[in-house]
Amino acid sequence: MTNYVNKLLLSLGENTDLSVDEWTNNNLISSGLKKWVAKIVPAQLLERSVKQAVESILTLSEDGVFYKNFPEKIETPQYGDNWGRLANYIEINNRAIAEMYANRTKNGILSSIKILPAIPPSAKSWANCIILSQIFPNIYGDGYNKGPKEENSIYGIKLNSSYSENIIDYDIDMLAEEQFKVFNDLAHFRGLKTGFRTVISADQIKVAIPYEKDVTFDWDNPEHQELFIESHVKLINTGFEAIFIDSAKHIGGYDMENYTGVGALPSYNQMQYILHEIRKRSGSTSLSFVGEKSSEDFERYKNLGLTSGTAFVSSDNYDDVKFWSYKLKYERTYAPGVEVSNDNDEGGTSYESRLNRINTILFAYEYPSDKLPSFMQMEDLFPLRYDTNTHHLMMTNPSYSTDATPFSHWENLFAKEDGREYNFKVAQLFAKALNL
Repeated sequence: MTNYVNKLLLSLGENTDLSVDEWTNNNLISSGLKKWVAKIVPAQLLERSVKQAVESILTLSEDGVFYKNFPEKIETPQYGDNWGRLANYIEINNRAIAEMYANRTKNGILSSIKILPAIPPSAKSWANCIILSQIFPNIYGDGYNKGPKEENSIYGIKLNSSYSENIIDYDIDMLAEEQFKVFNDLAHFRGLKTGFRTVISADQIKVAIPYEKDVTFDWDNPEHQELFIESHVKLINTGFEAIFIDSAKHIGGYDMENYTGVGALPSYNQMQYILHEIRKRSGSTSLSFVGEKSSEDFERYKNLGLTSGTAFVSSDNYDDVKFWSYKLKYERTYAPGVEVSNDNDEGGTSYESRLNRINTILFAYEYPSDKLPSFMQMEDLFPLRYDTNTHHLMMTNPSYSTDATPFSHWENLFAKEDGREYNFKVAQLFAKALNL
């Protein structure tokens, strides 16, 4: 069995002998046996080496044992096949935290590894799940950053063309799928589930054809449908267990007057088949499919094969969320969800409001087993600088570096001392919830 963490360390010119990370011990918060790094700004983690990140993750080991070499076999945290029904989904924009060198963007998966020590681990009763914003190449400008007003959308993807140059380290002797396996092994060691965002609007997907011009995806083309299924199965086989489906509410032509995507969507029966095949071919019975805003017609989305939807009830109303958690307590395979914020968030929400929403999603229930699933963004853990927002970073890919170095970008992408204090307040909320 290949130890992919060791393979990555060796590929980066490091050795595989690991030591306790004192920086982590000096910056951690704990809740019983669960530990993570808090009261930080992301640049403190992102400037560290991958080896330091691995040592940090091992230092946070929940069993209290420090492994001088990364373990050979890592299992995903066990919460049963229907874990996604209760989970908190935390989307990390791995493109935004990638390494920015002048106009190039690269190595977002390495940055995602480095941020893992600061993600609160799962609770006794429910899992926290990281959703990565980008996996596939974006259609135009992949591998490059542009000015803050130049479009470089993460919502347009290319299939049949490996993975994004923004994300994978193509300068080392390690396959993209192996790099995803490293991320997933390290996240699972941290007690986290993992997943990724995908799109289903046909005109937002291109299919790469060798030695020919890319073609627009067509849901009526059986070869394109098969490519979509196999592309997602391949990722599941690297350890991901959740897929967030953009525009899922509108599958089969539902509520199209509010559809903001571009292009045709799969039919209802077609999407049922696709989700069934991803489960079947991957051999995973525990996959979670989260549908954007697919929350109003419960039976429709449950029968489609989804695990949860988003934005059904406002997280600004604690009592309403608690009411619905009670009302749906016996629905164990699908439930509508609650958002702290989503990928269309344009900023302007106060820290106090975000903290109140996080309090709601973590505590608005009678029993932890009744909890509704929730969705939040990187910004809800690590506040962004004042003049950008989550949606802006999905639509564009600016570098905020003042000297063409990655550290300057990381330092200036996020809020500074106020962001540090906010991060600590979020950690205190999670600390109260993790042993419920």
